[in-house]
Amino acid sequence: MVSKEVEKLLLKVQKPGRYVGGELNEVIKDKKKVDSRFAFCFPDTYEVGMSHLGMKILYSLMNAVPYIWCERVFAPWVDMEEEMIKHNIPLYALESGDPVSDFDFIGFTLQYELSFTNMLNMLRLSGVPIKSCDRKELKNIVVAGGSCACNPEPIADFVDIFFIGEGEEVDLEVIELFRKCRAEGKSKQEFLELSSKIEGVYVPALYDVTYNEDGTIKSFTPKGDAPAKIHKRIMLDMDKSFYPDNFVVPLVEIVHDRAVQEIFRGCIRGCRFCQAGMIYRPVREKSPETINKQCRALCDNTGYDEVSLSSLSSSDYSQIVPLLDKLNEWSKDEKVSISLPSLRVDGFTDDIMNKIKTVRKSGLTFAPEAGSQRMRDVINKNVREDELLQTCTTAFAGGWTTVKLYFMIGLPTETMDDVAAIAGLGQSVVDAYYKCPDKPKGKSVRVTVSASSFVPKPFTPFQWEPQDTIPVLHEKQQHIKDSITTRKIQFNYHDADTSYLEAVFARGDRKLCKVMELACERGFHFDGWNDCFSLEKWLELFDECGVDPSFYANRHRSFDEILPWDHIDYGVTKDFLIRECKKAYADTTTPHCRLKCNNCGAAKYGKGVCFEKRKNMV
Repeated sequence: MVSKEVEKLLLKVQKPGRYVGGELNEVIKDKKKVDSRFAFCFPDTYEVGMSHLGMKILYSLMNAVPYIWCERVFAPWVDMEEEMIKHNIPLYALESGDPVSDFDFIGFTLQYELSFTNMLNMLRLSGVPIKSCDRKELKNIVVAGGSCACNPEPIADFVDIFFIGEGEEVDLEVIELFRKCRAEGKSKQEFLELSSKIEGVYVPALYDVTYNEDGTIKSFTPKGDAPAKIHKRIMLDMDKSFYPDNFVVPLVEIVHDRAVQEIFRGCIRGCRFCQAGMIYRPVREKSPETINKQCRALCDNTGYDEVSLSSLSSSDYSQIVPLLDKLNEWSKDEKVSISLPSLRVDGFTDDIMNKIKTVRKSGLTFAPEAGSQRMRDVINKNVREDELLQTCTTAFAGGWTTVKLYFMIGLPTETMDDVAAIAGLGQSVVDAYYKCPDKPKGKSVRVTVSASSFVPKPFTPFQWEPQDTIPVLHEKQQHIKDSITTRKIQFNYHDADTSYLEAVFARGDRKLCKVMELACERGFHFDGWNDCFSLEKWLELFDECGVDPSFYANRHRSFDEILPWDHIDYGVTKDFLIRECKKAYADTTTPHCRLKCNNCGAAKYGKGVCFEKRKNMV
């Protein structure tokens, strides 16, 4: 429901459907019958935000409570932002059209470090003070969660509450506490102090940080009786965890325009660069019966004819074939296709292929991550070249002609020979196609090789490692180009400049807050988009603030250094991460969780694959 003023602007911007609301399945409530309003803000465009599963889950979860109204807010693209500023229109929620400043909670999901400036810019466009200390009243409580809440410190000055871990329970508990505090006339400070007692809640204002002369952290001290360690929240029984039976159906085409069904959380594999594979431990699966029921309800209520089975590694679902059998019982007749993203190289079997043939053969994607076997052992990928080639041969025989391969450059211990091996592996896949006797007749193969730059992330075995400098990353990108000798391979690579800034924010501390504040004043936004990003301007900001970004991105850290996120517990112990880092330097792999419990620490939750594995070993 947009105002007449907004309507006048829509003809002046591209994709006006981003800004009007009114979609199928949106939730509209009577403002007089709700007493807690939550603005769920996604710090990117409508098309990106509407594709995000976490937003879909929490939107429906909160709106299932009669007295809570959760509405959606997305970052306006630059054309709409310009018009809003010109006509003095504040950022508004799609459902009611009300300004974000009218809401009790302003919540952000942080999936990507380069969205931090969009978060601050959305507050600025709302007319809400960006710094927590400037929001004095018990309203406009800014909360944030998501994978980037792993290291909240670079934006600690701006967020009142971070949700650490999974949000289904903790979000509602904080809203309930807010209602109680407001009814009792408590102050914002009292509310924050009480919130800090809830497991999974981190209130940055209740902690002091001191630094050594070399810029590293000296101490991290809680104020009053705030907890010294913040423990993540986790949903242990996925069959009982809330899942919506419908999604808001977008008005414009979005990035992932299909029904999405979560089949499990966590990952058994333990890739040493992968943050998600560590922080979402342990693996917790839904039953095939629950997944089947939820998939059917989603298709019935949204009209989608494709369901994507979402997880970090779909083929690692322990009952994948029985699940596909159940889904095929109704999906074929109703012409609903089932897609399996995040397939592992060693998980694409004939059985799985035959059961997903309803999917359009637009291409298959695999992530070997490294070209040489040595590097795959370093990162604990546990995939061999012969497995990749056999998998591709299986796919080619099944009718596929397009394969995308994802790699990473700049990994610890990498040499130029390892980099050249990326092109070599791509060539081996091309060769495998022409050796396959059952390949599609009269068609050529297309192999896309994509290389992103390694970004060291918190809570991974590589959190202590430096990122390659930008010139070195450029040299490695060129080396791959020069090593490709066929037009059958298309090479794509990620911009090293944005990866550098991502590394700065990923491992930053509170000294970055002043840089962020200045970036907001200067109108920085959409740093993840080439249209808006300028490393040169960022370097000028860092220089102006007296902050050296290479201190965060390119510096090797010792195991005994206090890291900005050491006060947060995601279940995986630092000792385990150190062991894994040392094994990487020895080119030694670690078996996955179903083969052996490696004592990462996540068994303490008493559920999930690692706990079950341990129990069976006793």
